[in-house]
Order: sequence, then C-alpha cells, then structure tokens
Amino acid sequence: MNTASASFIQSLRQVLAPERVLTSDEDLVPYSFDGTAALKQRPGVVVFPLTTAEVAACVKLARDNEVPVVTRGSGTGLSGGSVPLAGCLVICLVKMDKIIELDEKNLTLRAQSGVITKEIDDACAKVGLFYPPDPGSMKISTIGGNVAENSGGLRGLKYGVTRDYVMGIEVVLPDGTQTFLGNKCVKDVAGYSMKDLFVGSEGTLGIITEVILKVLPRPKARKTMLALYDSMEKAAETISAIIAAKIIPCTLEFLDRMTVQCVEDFAKIGLPTDVEALVLMETDGHPAVVEEEAAQMMALAKANGAHDVRAAADEAEGAKLAAARRNAFSALARIRPTTILEDVTVPRSELARMVAFIDDVAKRHRLLIGTFGHLGDGNLHPTFLTNERDHEEMHRIEAALEEIVDETIRLGGTVTGEHGVGLAKKGFLKRQLGEGSYELMRSIKRALDPQGLLNPGKIFD
Repeated sequence: MNTASASFIQSLRQVLAPERVLTSDEDLVPYSFDGTAALKQRPGVVVFPLTTAEVAACVKLARDNEVPVVTRGSGTGLSGGSVPLAGCLVICLVKMDKIIELDEKNLTLRAQSGVITKEIDDACAKVGLFYPPDPGSMKISTIGGNVAENSGGLRGLKYGVTRDYVMGIEVVLPDGTQTFLGNKCVKDVAGYSMKDLFVGSEGTLGIITEVILKVLPRPKARKTMLALYDSMEKAAETISAIIAAKIIPCTLEFLDRMTVQCVEDFAKIGLPTDVEALVLMETDGHPAVVEEEAAQMMALAKANGAHDVRAAADEAEGAKLAAARRNAFSALARIRPTTILEDVTVPRSELARMVAFIDDVAKRHRLLIGTFGHLGDGNLHPTFLTNERDHEEMHRIEAALEEIVDETIRLGGTVTGEHGVGLAKKGFLKRQLGEGSYELMRSIKRALDPQGLLNPGKIFD
C-alpha cells in the first residue's frame, strides 16, 4: 500500500471542491483518533463527499493509486475502527447528513449515512413513530457508523440492535462499484441476504452511504424505576425473575458502587451511594400494560432482595433517573486522565459471576475499574480509569483485560457485544471463533477486497 501523494491529493481536489479536501497538520489532527483510548495515527488526507457518486470516485482513485481507505463518521467508536493508517485516505461522511424520506405508509426511513442517530428518532417522534436503537453516543454518532458497527444500546433487550432495523443499504464496494442491497419489503428472500454481510463489517468490506431503516409506532406510555441492592447477586437474581415472569422490559441496566458514586458526584440527581448495585428498569407500551408490568417488576425486585425500589412520578423524573445510566461513562471519565471503556457479554445466568470476577481482577492487578452495562442482555462495560502515560499501569491493564476476555469466553460469552472488533479486539477474535470460522471471515474479506484497500488491519491482521 502507498501513502497519499501530492498527485493523488490533487486528483481528489479535482473530484471534490478543494475546501472538502484537508491536508494541513492542524486539520488532520482531529481525524487521527476516535473514541478509543491510546490509539492514534495521522492520515495523509481527509475528504468530505456529499454524494454516493463522490464516495465512489474517491474509492476508485484510491484503488488506482493503492492508497488505503478508512471511513469515518463522528469518530465515537470504541474499538479503534476508524483510527487511520499512516498516510491513508480518510473518507468522512458527516456532510452526507440528509434524511431523504420518512415513509409513514411503509414504516421506513431513508437517510444518508452522516445523519446523527438521535435526529432520526426525533424525526420519527414528530409523526408518532420510533427508532429504537439507542447507543450511548446517539446524540453524536452517525447512523452509518451505527450500521457499520451494528451498534446496540439500552433498549436492546426488548427491541434488538441496529441490524434488526436495517432493511436496505447503499454500499460503495472496494472497486468503486455502487450497489443497493435490500428494499422496503417486509418479506424478501431473493438470493443471499447481502445487506446483512455489510452490517457490522466495520468498514472492511464496503462503504455504507445510505440506509433504509424500519421504524415502529411510538409507545404510548413508559415507566421508569430504580432498584437498589447490597449485592450484585441479588440484582442478577431479579433480572432472572423478571424474564422468567415473561416480562421483557425495554431497559434493564445496572451500575456498580463506584459508578453510582461517580454519577452522583457528576450529575447530582439524588442517587444513594451506599449500594453495591443500582438497577434501572423501564417498561413501555400500552398504558395499562405498562402499569401492570411496572408493578410486577417492582414486586419481583423487592422479593429478590432490593432494599429500596422507586418509581418515577412522571416522564420528566423518569428521564432524570435514566440519566443515571446514560451519564455513567461521562461521570467515570472525570476520575483519571484516560478512560478505557471495555465491552464483553456473557449469558445472563453468568452475570453475577462475571461482575465478581472483574472485581477480583481489579484488586489483584491494583486497578480502578467501574462496571456498568446492560444487565438484561448480559453486556458488561468494565471501565478502566487510568493514565495512558503510566506505562507500568497500562501493562497491568493489558494483563487484566486478557483475564477478563479468557473468563468471558470460558463462560460462553463474546469479546464484544456492541463496540466491535476494530484494532482493540482483533487479537482476541480467533480465540472466540476458532480456526474454521475465523478463516471463513478472512476468505470473505479477500473475495470482496482482494487489494486489502478498505480499513486494512481492522478485525484481522
């Protein structure tokens, strides 16, 4: 692979307006990293296309000049997926930010990849509709990045993840070919489901430039509750009891003691800090069903050891309580200069064991780790609070993460539930998948991108 030469950059300026081609050091610095701690690399040039045709033209130039391409949205990724290679071309899609169509008859929305995720749900809300996936970064992350990473969110237990809402995508392939995969049809079994190959492919197989999303009628009511526990085991038992009662809440989240303390210090929302676990529970749907489910969930929480259960009096108070979970990362990030937000998932039945294991790892390696996550679907976010300049401590973090990953796999889990593989997790992927599955994925990459042009070094070496 080559780096971006002066002639290559001049060719880009002929395809795009010159002001949409960045090359100066000060302009490139913000595109040298994403939301992943301790990973950064200066690209050779950053471009801002406005259309799929412009993306395709840039990819063809890169192919002809053998310059690697890294696609980027808002740069909120947490696995190094949009960290550039030295001297590469970064194609940033944030200016492709148009909602093209909201089709109320077919319950679909069509948008360019640079649209902010929350803007999609806001547009739906104006006509009584709902886009459920809600990653923690939804106020800044782009829908194209969400699709490329198959992002999850707090509502994943009931509503699923991004993949469950993608009906069609426009993709620029590594040779510059433009293709549209999928459509508005609820049923479509014509050939391979090619769009699903690109959802979660992290920019390694093609560049997603447009999406058709399924949207839903907006729930008429919502109820938010907090349950407080003196042990994580009791919190996990409550979750099992709720699921066993055939209740699927829209949100079942938890914060450990350290995270609760940090959130209260940060947000001042009146949380008690003398707890080992705080569980956020939400149910939504028809008002009568919401009231019934909320009452059942509160009763189950008390029966399984919660020493306090609170229900929000109204929607405003519910939003305030939900902020306890949504502020978790920001609150923890204030403690030390570097915050490493990790992402592992285990079967729900193993949650308490996994949280206890993480606590033990923190003690043995003398580390500060706050843990929070999606208790309803087993997705944990052990968050290392450190300073990346402290190389000795960073080595201890690496050793701790190795142990956490090994235990996750031993318990039948996955090394990433929603952040993706990227650079950060690629060393663990074969350990989880095994040789056969790993090589199958590599063969797909080689078939679609024989030059290794798109996001090289991500997911695989």
